[in-house]
Amino acid sequence: MMTETKLDVVRDPKRVRERIADWRARGMTVAVVPTMGALHEGHLSLVRRGQEVADRTVASVFVNPAQFAPGEDFDAYPRGEAQDFARLADVGCDLAYAPPRSAMYPDGFATSVRVDAYADILCAASRPHFFGGVATVVTKLLNQCRPDVAVFGEKDYQQLLIVRRLARDLDLDVEIVGAPIVREPDGLAMSSRNAYLTTAQRAVAGRLNAIMAAVVRAIEAGEPIAAAIAAGRADLNAAGFDRIDYLEARDAADLSAPGDRLAERHLRLFAAVYLGETRLIDNRAINARGN
Repeated sequence: MMTETKLDVVRDPKRVRERIADWRARGMTVAVVPTMGALHEGHLSLVRRGQEVADRTVASVFVNPAQFAPGEDFDAYPRGEAQDFARLADVGCDLAYAPPRSAMYPDGFATSVRVDAYADILCAASRPHFFGGVATVVTKLLNQCRPDVAVFGEKDYQQLLIVRRLARDLDLDVEIVGAPIVREPDGLAMSSRNAYLTTAQRAVAGRLNAIMAAVVRAIEAGEPIAAAIAAGRADLNAAGFDRIDYLEARDAADLSAPGDRLAERHLRLFAAVYLGETRLIDNRAINARGN
């Protein structure tokens, strides 16, 4: 049950910067949690992580049009500000920043941010527009809020690495913190887009994590990576997924392609699959031998 705690909501970029500057002037550290709303427990875990690493936590709620290509689900993307604000209040978030589109992309807006690293693999290969939109809005949010810490979920692992590279390359004075994936009881990674799934599709979706776990176990046991992934793709097809965008092992630090066997490097297994029109992503750690 949600509490009746009132959440302070700010919509103006100047006002949010003033609030955060006041906290910092009083010696407080500030964490920002960027979200697109439709909040679930995965998002709330990011807020809790922000509360662990900083004195004050701000959650942004903004459905970013720049990361949707024509024909994607921008108009249909789940929205519900009142419920989002209630959930943020329930976990004790200090401030919600919910700018209107005009504040983020005013008339005449003509600037974009592009991070070339990791720009042609995994999600970037099938959604080439996506990370440019992410990089632009994240740069704006970090500039508007000027936090000490920004928290991003590891479900979007490629995005996490891109944001870290963005902050490093542009000398942004912010620490980028990753937080673990939060899963449903059957292992499905929590996502706002899970709401699109029919009952039958939702039953299939839970198999994604289990199949990925089996691929990880095979690789950690010494099976060649290509063979383990081929078996995983066959299992995904047999489970009823409509399309596999990718199932790949990559270096956890820089997303480079590994050799065909696990050596002394940490890898991650990445997947993107479709059930109907709904795209699901996930990833799992593959531990180097001896770890």
